[in-house]
Amino acid sequence: MYKKIDMQNLPKHIGIIMDGNGRWAKRRLLPRLAGHKAGVDALKRVTQAAKDLGIKVMSYFAFSTENWKRSKEEVDGIFDLVLKHLKENYDDFVKGNTKIMTMGDISKLPKELYDLLLDVTEKTKNNTDFIVNIGLNYGSRSELARAFTNLAQKGKVEITEEDIRSELYTNELPDPDLIIRTSGEMRLSNFMLFQNAYAELYFPKIHWPDFDERHLKKAIIEYQRRDRRFGNVKQEKNQ
Repeated sequence: MYKKIDMQNLPKHIGIIMDGNGRWAKRRLLPRLAGHKAGVDALKRVTQAAKDLGIKVMSYFAFSTENWKRSKEEVDGIFDLVLKHLKENYDDFVKGNTKIMTMGDISKLPKELYDLLLDVTEKTKNNTDFIVNIGLNYGSRSELARAFTNLAQKGKVEITEEDIRSELYTNELPDPDLIIRTSGEMRLSNFMLFQNAYAELYFPKIHWPDFDERHLKKAIIEYQRRDRRFGNVKQEKNQ
């Protein structure tokens, strides 16, 4: 499968909505947190696969503004898993030239996790090889509301697209080229709505804990089959 990938036409930025952890666990008669734990394992192997391929940015939807509606046990468990993952991989992020970024209002997260996120983003801010962007307490509508509020406070009246972009959490990143949502659900669920204006969408039916390097490569191959015109008309070659 690797030989089918055009290494000159890789997506620079891939966003992933990591869906299906709970259903994966239910099928195995396991608690939902077991699905989230398996989901962290999938995140680790997919991140490494993306880095090995030469993808520059990976954005993951880890916890949405709507996920607070879940049980306290599940919410606390998800945050504990994120905290553990960051602690275990802290040195690899810092020394491996990986930049960690967050999008969302992380001030609402548990203090230990919040403090560690601030620390790891600060320690890796000058890393240039690879970027991992994590959506935590993130929702695109609240992100846009925050952007417009900031612009209004700056006295902006006539607001341009670039003004909006400058106030997004992702203001220093290229827009996603490819969005993957696992488990077969065909919606974006409030994920990077402004940034995804011209992203290619891919909806594999596999649940996130089973997603691996093979599935990532399959998604990239599908992306490379797409004709990306960005609103333009395809130019036919003269015969």
